Amino acid sequence: IPDSVTSIGDAAFYDCTSLTGVTIPDSVTSIGDAVFYNCTSLTGVTIPDSVTRIGDLAFYYCKNLTSVTIGNSVAGIGDWAFFDCTSLTGVTIPDSVTGIGERAFYNCTSLTSVTIPDSVTGIGDAAFYGCWSLTSVTIGNRVTGIEGWVFYGCTSLTSVMIGNSVICIGDSMFSDCTSLTSVTIPDSITGIGERAFYNCTSLTSVMIGNSVICIGDLAFSGCTSLTSVTVGSSVTSIGYDAFGYCSS
Repeated sequence: IPDSVTSIGDAAFYDCTSLTGVTIPDSVTSIGDAVFYNCTSLTGVTIPDSVTRIGDLAFYYCKNLTSVTIGNSVAGIGDWAFFDCTSLTGVTIPDSVTGIGERAFYNCTSLTSVTIPDSVTGIGDAAFYGCWSLTSVTIGNRVTGIEGWVFYGCTSLTSVMIGNSVICIGDSMFSDCTSLTSVTIPDSITGIGERAFYNCTSLTSVMIGNSVICIGDLAFSGCTSLTSVTVGSSVTSIGYDAFGYCSS
């Protein structure tokens, strides 16, 4: 793409299933929605520092995409941006990013680690749903809102670091994370959603901070290895079946 181009419009390379590579020049400031949708032969992309946003569905179902370099000016990763990119093994999210859209990395089954920088303030619904190779996650200290289902079915996830600004753990956020062994919930958290840790069968201990007011229905249901729970002094309600089937 020549230096004269400043923007790439919606669906510009939609369904170009034989496209293997693309060079985006520093002149480009915006990448539209569904730009590389279903470009199933695309293997790697470098997004230059000039780009400020990655559009919705930008790399949807680019199943052979193994690497992505995101420039240092990108402020937002759109909804469904890397949906079903099943060969993507790693991604570095720069400090410029403030928001990660819903289902942004949904079913990226080869993704092994993610660091979410302190610049990010919100993570959308089901952003890392079904990333079953993901082993560790660090959530930055400015994230205040994490929607539901974000790490649902991340069966290799063993550890999570939750930043001190998160105020709520959403519904089904860690459901079926069957390798998760321990969780420390910081004092910033005021609520634990329904099914938040449902069926986390390797979880052995939980520390619930003193700011938590409510624990949702089925929050820890099916955590069959759970032997120790410390409930903070501010909890006023424990939901239906919150610790149901915690047989240990």
